[in-house]
Amino acid sequence: MRTYILSLAAAVSLGAAAPAMAYDTGSLLSMDEALGVAMDIGLATVSDTEFAGNEWQIEGRDISGQYMEVDVDANTGEVLNVDR
Repeated sequence: MRTYILSLAAAVSLGAAAPAMAYDTGSLLSMDEALGVAMDIGLATVSDTEFAGNEWQIEGRDISGQYMEVDVDANTGEVLNVDR
């Protein structure tokens, strides 16, 4: 019984990791790297990230609590656009 529970727990934890692997972009900028770029220009909290075309679209709030969206080029790491 214990072996069954451990196997089930391992399967569940692997299933939980699957959404993170959906953002694998190969040689392009990773989501973590894009988040670092966005935080370097003032993003303090993140509410949503999306990979669209060749850019990361990152939404959240700055240190004062204002809405902020940062678009980061997935090829170069350049900030393409900032909406506040």
